[in-house]
Amino acid sequence: MINAVNFIPRENSAMDGGSHGHALMVRCTEGVPDLIKEMRMIARLRQAAWPIGVGMAGIAIYALLQVTKPQPDPSIEPPRPIRVEVVPAIRATTRPTVVAYGEVRPGVRTQLVAQVGGKIMQIAPAFIEGGQFDTGDVLLSIEDTDYRAAVDERQARVAAARVDLEQALADADVARRQLVGQKSPSPLALKKPQVARAESALKAAETALALALTNLERTQISLPFAGRVESQSVDLGQYVNPGKALGTVFGTDTAEVRLALTMNQLSALGVPIGFAGGEMGGLPTTLSAMMGGTLHQWQGVLTGLDASIDPTTRTVYGTVKIDNPYQQTHSVTGMPLAVGLYVDAEIQGRPIVDAIQIAAEGLRAGDEIYVVDGEGLLDVRQVAVIHRSRDSVLLSGGAEAGEQVIVSAIRNPVRGMRLEAMDSGTIADSVGTETATEDNEA
Repeated sequence: MINAVNFIPRENSAMDGGSHGHALMVRCTEGVPDLIKEMRMIARLRQAAWPIGVGMAGIAIYALLQVTKPQPDPSIEPPRPIRVEVVPAIRATTRPTVVAYGEVRPGVRTQLVAQVGGKIMQIAPAFIEGGQFDTGDVLLSIEDTDYRAAVDERQARVAAARVDLEQALADADVARRQLVGQKSPSPLALKKPQVARAESALKAAETALALALTNLERTQISLPFAGRVESQSVDLGQYVNPGKALGTVFGTDTAEVRLALTMNQLSALGVPIGFAGGEMGGLPTTLSAMMGGTLHQWQGVLTGLDASIDPTTRTVYGTVKIDNPYQQTHSVTGMPLAVGLYVDAEIQGRPIVDAIQIAAEGLRAGDEIYVVDGEGLLDVRQVAVIHRSRDSVLLSGGAEAGEQVIVSAIRNPVRGMRLEAMDSGTIADSVGTETATEDNEA
């Protein structure tokens, strides 16, 4: 700290003593602030050095402990297998049932239209909504006074035309006898045109009489089939013109159900697009509906398929026909198959021999299945689907009987991942001869 004071060199010691003392005091006073600043800086450095030193010491101790700590024995655990539910694939011979849905409609539905005009004079008791009628029953009667008069008039004209024809024939006979000696008499002289005109007049009169009789018959409105009345649009005493709609009726001899069938269902049925039963008959079909908590069933026949694919639904429509749907004996429960009823249709398909059957839950998107192989690893298979139903799927390839097919969900499946089957049992080939009746996708 002595260096902070500036001393006067000795060669200047010869100067005046007062001047020397004054200069020394000034120089000492000027060095004090610098000394204080240096001392404060040293103190601050000491305060900052303590935490840094403690931190460095701690790091050194931690590094020493890490270097000298004992090392555990290395152990590698294999990944735990994922538990999955499996159902074994079996070999089966079965006849699948195709299930579709449709609405019952009549084989014949027609609108009653008046062919002649007049006043409604009589309405049959059966001509009401739901009324039943037989073939030839008169449902409505139109006033026939004018039409009977027309028939009488036409009959009189026919009689007059016949007399004219007889007169023309007699005149022709007389003319022929008178002209026997002449060569090549003209047809007019032989009265041939007169006879032809009389014949034409008679034919026209007979035609007019037939038309009058037809109009008279049209006043009695009937139908050539047995059926039921769906709606009535006229009443007693009402005047109707030709072409007036009187009501709507439908036949009860046959009923139809239109079914939309997919390509998969057609494959199960074993019939081509445009199939027609013909003399060979169609495919047996069972119709069913739940009404009032009771299941009712009716028997029908799939008589044919449309020859084109519906552009909207990409399906092919088939027609099931049912004879005498309103007979009480048609159903086991005595319930008639009513028009407008929505029914389920079960159609017997073709027999499928030696197919592989798996649970429906085992089929994945893109016709793939997940299988647990013999080593407990995941294997992804591409399969060929023959028939798909709500509960099972029939395959023609891609799987073997006895293989464990996964039916539970797997997150991020990767081929070769380790799995553990939750339900594994003894697998054996089985041959099922019973008809499969489960519902299939439509």
